[in-house]
Amino acid sequence: MSSTAVSAADRAQVLTEALPYIQRFHGKTVVVKYGGNAMVDEELKQSFARDIVLMKLVGMNPVVVHGGGPQIGKLLERIGKKSEFIQGMRVTDRETMDVVEMVLGGLVNKEIVSLINRHGGKAVGLTGKDGRFIRARKMLLQPVGGDPSAAGIDIGQVGEIDTIDPSLVAFLDSGDFIPVIAPIGVGPDGEAYNINADVAAGKLAITLKAEKLVLLTNTTGVLDKQGQLLTGLDVQRVNALIADGTISGGMLPKVNYALDAVNSGVKTAHIIDGRVAHAVLLEVFTDQGVGTLIRS
Repeated sequence: MSSTAVSAADRAQVLTEALPYIQRFHGKTVVVKYGGNAMVDEELKQSFARDIVLMKLVGMNPVVVHGGGPQIGKLLERIGKKSEFIQGMRVTDRETMDVVEMVLGGLVNKEIVSLINRHGGKAVGLTGKDGRFIRARKMLLQPVGGDPSAAGIDIGQVGEIDTIDPSLVAFLDSGDFIPVIAPIGVGPDGEAYNINADVAAGKLAITLKAEKLVLLTNTTGVLDKQGQLLTGLDVQRVNALIADGTISGGMLPKVNYALDAVNSGVKTAHIIDGRVAHAVLLEVFTDQGVGTLIRS
């Protein structure tokens, strides 16, 4: 058989493998947290945009929530302001919050919208301040190893989510638009709050009763102690892996956000390798996938 025939057969196999997934997820909502290498590597940016457009074209409702930490850090550096973190959270005074809004709600958000639209989608950029659809309050960090009853640490305009109104996103979905959301919430007095993008994606997936929550990372997924990828995990197995220290470090918060989602009605959560071209399509539409699937 010629190489051309083999290549054609491979492509046909991929398409037939995708068919049952396309049928199963038609009309379903998939919340994708976009960040890491996939946001900065030019080829990965293009493949991500094409993935999102294709998902919409085959009848799914993708909703993109994005981060932008490195971009915020670079702009702060350019204006001579040093980034400060406590327990991994960016200390966000008023000047830093202005930069966060400029980068997340402006530069990064509009670049993603433009990318998706260039590939044939109809993306619309939002922050949680639009229509006040992400309502937030000030987050106070608990001291590590300290008295839980002690006063929390104030790190400025960093927020936790109170409520999400799904009606704006649902309206856009119904009009064949693709919402692209910057994780900025609004407080009772109209003040802006910087919200962790993984948290915002998880809470949005729960509120929208999404079929899937997909978290793009700069890692292969959840690995066992021998470095092998783990997938098809249920909640009990994940809790056991946390208890024995297999899941630890920077992967632990992402796994906890995934657990929160599947424990709150989201069918599956996926922690996938955003360094792989077309990672979202490979995870959603193929048997093998490119990351860790967690189900309730």
